Amino acid sequence: MSKAFVRESDVDEDDDVAMPDVPIGTRNYITPAGHGRLKDELLHLLDVERPEVVRTVSWAASNGDRSENGDYIYGKKRLREIDRRIRFLTKRLDAAEVVDPSTRPPTDQIFFGATVRYADGGGTEREITIVGIDEVDPSRGRVSWISPIARAITKAREGDTVSLRTPAGIEILEILDVRYQAV
Repeated sequence: MSKAFVRESDVDEDDDVAMPDVPIGTRNYITPAGHGRLKDELLHLLDVERPEVVRTVSWAASNGDRSENGDYIYGKKRLREIDRRIRFLTKRLDAAEVVDPSTRPPTDQIFFGATVRYADGGGTEREITIVGIDEVDPSRGRVSWISPIARAITKAREGDTVSLRTPAGIEILEILDVRYQAV
């Protein structure tokens, strides 16, 4: 069947997947552990995954008819995905500014890398760690330094109360503890 009669294109529709952007005029802060994870992923893609996929695509291309060759078609698509991720990781690592929270002088003020224990208006205590945008993991209490809660509590000190604007309205948070440790 001709491509004129089916809705297919050579361009992936997910080529323009939006990745979290660093705000204009700011640096891409990241912890040493996060930087290491990104670098390890980049090296794995370059040294292991990409060469394997290139070998598969080369083998599939040598088999002849490429238009109906699933190994070739899937391999080329996977190669585009890997190359896109490599470009993304390279840009992120080039723009990264590594900040080690464990080397910060002791302070009770909240900045990047702080682990903060706070209580909300209902008395529920929570603990979060402010990390880079590529390290976010809500299940482990890691929030981005550009998230609303991190912006609300940045520069506050132990004992301070801050206002957090939420969809449900303004929420008052009391800062109970601030510490800096390796993430």
